[in-house]
Amino acid sequence: MDTLFAPPDQEWHRISPRYRTLEVVRNVVGAVVVSTIPALILGLGFQLWWISAICWGVGAALLVLSLVLVPRQWRAWGYALREDDLYVTHGVMFRTLTAVPYGRMQVVEVTSGPLERAFKLATISFVTASADTDASIPGLPPEEAARLRDHLTELGESRATGL
Repeated sequence: MDTLFAPPDQEWHRISPRYRTLEVVRNVVGAVVVSTIPALILGLGFQLWWISAICWGVGAALLVLSLVLVPRQWRAWGYALREDDLYVTHGVMFRTLTAVPYGRMQVVEVTSGPLERAFKLATISFVTASADTDASIPGLPPEEAARLRDHLTELGESRATGL
């Protein structure tokens, strides 16, 4: 990662490689549903099978593009625990680096939907005093998410600023 998105003298923690597989499954299911429903409606309802073929072709092209991007998106995710704050970075084309001061954390939330649980993953999110902070870290093993939740909650309580 370039220096703009790297904390000084810190090592980035990566999210689980299972997150790539989860995103591939999400993209395949999404592409199939988004391209097949209109294709079937147009084909069965109006006998416009040539437009249905175009729908499936566009869906296949978008699926291939998304599958090419999944590994890059996975590599772009990272977080670093610093002395006074947490750095979270993500994004391929539009990079984002969010610094969340421990003393400003109000809520640390762990979520895991059915698909995430199937891949043994969880997402940890942070709510701060700022309405603009939308920091979250997806693709964490449940043990890591629980450890990080407890660690961040403890740091947030010990460094709480007057809110």
